[in-house]
Amino acid sequence: MPIYQDILKRTEQGRKQLAVLVDPDKLQNKDVESIAINAAKSGVDYFFVGGSLLVNNELDQCIKTLKVNSEIPVILFPGNNMQLSWKADAILFLSLISGRNAEMLIGRHVIAAPYLKLSPLEVISCGYMLVESGKTTAVQYMSNTMPIPSDKLDIAICTAMAGEMLGLKLIYLEAGSGAQYSIPIPMIEQVKQNLTIPLIAGGGLRTPETVNQAAVAGADIIVIGNAFEKNSGLISEMADAVHKASKII
Repeated sequence: MPIYQDILKRTEQGRKQLAVLVDPDKLQNKDVESIAINAAKSGVDYFFVGGSLLVNNELDQCIKTLKVNSEIPVILFPGNNMQLSWKADAILFLSLISGRNAEMLIGRHVIAAPYLKLSPLEVISCGYMLVESGKTTAVQYMSNTMPIPSDKLDIAICTAMAGEMLGLKLIYLEAGSGAQYSIPIPMIEQVKQNLTIPLIAGGGLRTPETVNQAAVAGADIIVIGNAFEKNSGLISEMADAVHKASKII
């Protein structure tokens, strides 16, 4: 089954999903291996692979290590159009709809499109929305865009609605790697109430409690990254917290 159809099916069934974000710049191969093994044991649903820069040229090796040690689908989560690899299963084709930087809305996509057309990757269009998180994050700096203020729920709701109306398949609320604060629970709730497509939330989620709250509030997929970089053993706790929020129909 295509990955997006699997996401839709799980969402329709009320099953909450966990994606582990792996940044090849921040992890050595042995760390990636440990994360893959723990994720497989814990019932993690997806790996998202990418970062703001990727300067060490380890993308292909990172994906290979994840696949050797698990059967979890690997989805590219690219910080730019150089972070592409045929070794993955799919790619989030991110359009930064919260900003007004044309390069992040459509410019870089035009450059990547011929490569993706030829590749075996499943391309999943995704409306990417940066939300204020208490500090300047790498994605905010690199994208040269302003995040949505965390108290402006109406802007977030209307932006997400517009993304769905434009035909995007997923909406991703992002506080950013290393965020001081996670996405406000009321924002997750109200954005989800106004969407019919799956909602992803990530950034600043460091404990099982906050992860569970975000899933209960309406996030269909929770993304965790920094919390696992020093302790991959936390994966099982986070996975349990996400899956306990499921309401199987």
